[in-house]
Amino acid sequence: MAEDRILIIGGVAAGPKVAARARRLLPDAEITVVDKGRYISYAGCGMPFYIDDQVGHFRELFSTGYGLPRDAEYFRNERGLNFLTRTEATAIDRVRKEVRLRNLETGQEETLGYDRLVLATGAESVMPRIEGTDLAGVFKFRDPGDAQAVKEYLETRNVQEAVVVGAGFIGIELAGALANLKLLTTVIEFQERILPLTFDSDMARLLEERLAAAHGIEFRTGERVIRLEGDDQGRVRRVHTDRGAYDAELVIVAVGVRPNVKLAREAGLAIGRTGAIAIDQHCRTSDPDIYACGDCVETTHRLTGEKVYSPFASAANRQGRVVADNLAGRPSIYRGVLGTAVLQAGSFNAGRTGLTEEQARKLGRQVVAGLAPQRDRTHYHPGSGMVILKVVADGESGRLLGVQGIGPGEVVKRIDVAAAVLHFGGTVNDLTELDLGYAPPFNTPVDPLQHTANALINKLEGIVETIGADELKAKLDANEDFVLLDVRLEKEAKYRKIDDPRRMLVTLSELRQRVEEVPRNKEIITICDIGVRSYEAYRLLRGAGFTKVRSVEGGMRTWPYGPASMF
Repeated sequence: MAEDRILIIGGVAAGPKVAARARRLLPDAEITVVDKGRYISYAGCGMPFYIDDQVGHFRELFSTGYGLPRDAEYFRNERGLNFLTRTEATAIDRVRKEVRLRNLETGQEETLGYDRLVLATGAESVMPRIEGTDLAGVFKFRDPGDAQAVKEYLETRNVQEAVVVGAGFIGIELAGALANLKLLTTVIEFQERILPLTFDSDMARLLEERLAAAHGIEFRTGERVIRLEGDDQGRVRRVHTDRGAYDAELVIVAVGVRPNVKLAREAGLAIGRTGAIAIDQHCRTSDPDIYACGDCVETTHRLTGEKVYSPFASAANRQGRVVADNLAGRPSIYRGVLGTAVLQAGSFNAGRTGLTEEQARKLGRQVVAGLAPQRDRTHYHPGSGMVILKVVADGESGRLLGVQGIGPGEVVKRIDVAAAVLHFGGTVNDLTELDLGYAPPFNTPVDPLQHTANALINKLEGIVETIGADELKAKLDANEDFVLLDVRLEKEAKYRKIDDPRRMLVTLSELRQRVEEVPRNKEIITICDIGVRSYEAYRLLRGAGFTKVRSVEGGMRTWPYGPASMF
């Protein structure tokens, strides 16, 4: 193609991806990237792990894998790109095809022309209107400068107690990092559970319980922060909510982000219903010569067809490649997202893809879900860890709708396998038929995701009837008359049990011989450690003529009401 002027506004994730790919495809193009920040092409997702030294040095957040800093000089020398940092784009003239720029260091203004323009303006942190956010020791957490400021504050102050405001992905990861530093950490979330937009309530509650038990993190959900109180030196000392007050020498506000669309809106570009820039499948805006990608755009959910806002680096990089291809005359489309997202907090991993059970029900789907704990590799391997997976499917077609997972074991590869099945429109049966790898250091003979899928198929086919932890707790609290048949070994039940007179301990190995001791005139609810033996007991009882039987899904490992059901 003839020489082309490509101007990219935004230099964190999507913008540099567009620039690098476009340079490879268009070696003669004039490519300029503009960003108002000091740091460019940085690893924002790595910042929580810098706080607790998992990332060893600040420079690693914006360095290549071979040690060079990803600064303007690097992009100029290695990629042939013109990178203007500390330069803000203040207006777009779509008629003249010009962008007005202001140097934030000198105040000097200039105008740059373009043939094609790319908006990768990202997102901005939401900072709620709370009294006291200007106190020392109060931080937002959006760019490497914020991470460095938090790190320096921790290193120069004797911080013992910290509060994280917000229990989304960044908030939970930050809480894990602060807890790793042995700080007394409290997370305050105004919604009724942690990760409220990401996990079903049962999975969120289990993760909350595990993080609290293993790392001492205190969660205060359903509370709204009212004000921050400082001392006579202007340093934060206490967080006041509508329900109480919490001591804190460090407060990090991480309540989410909003798309940065000011420039696009003022230029008259279409803004979608999510509040982000509207784009088509080619990542083109309402102006055919302007593309947009990354955290500033809305996209399509692959399962629902609805427009969603999904500000994740993985999506930004895929969109950046699509934009570059189209700039180079190679027609390429971006099909949207499945909502795949993963995190690490303390010693726990968590992830999801597709729809949650609650989201699917709101869409009017006939939903069936299955939940099961399993080890991520053979129990005798020293590195094995427990994972709890939840599989959500359409009850009529069996089509897979979503998967969620938590645990200290390998959760993420199960989420990625599920995302692949969702991508191809697969069913729960398709999950069970995958030829996955097995060796003791890596997996069990039946992968935990496939085990959970098998358990769900048993429900779909009427082979077992189950009861969840929430319903069982409600029955206990309502003093209903039933038998909770515990089929574990006595030594297991000694350390983790539901202490209730309705509980009857009969090990699975004894049940056949003692089946007549089980009352036939009451509902029988079987329970074990992870749900396997209680399923066996369920089938045994049904075979013996019992008609009112259910099995506790996930067993005591999914019982979040105490005593703590540790992994």
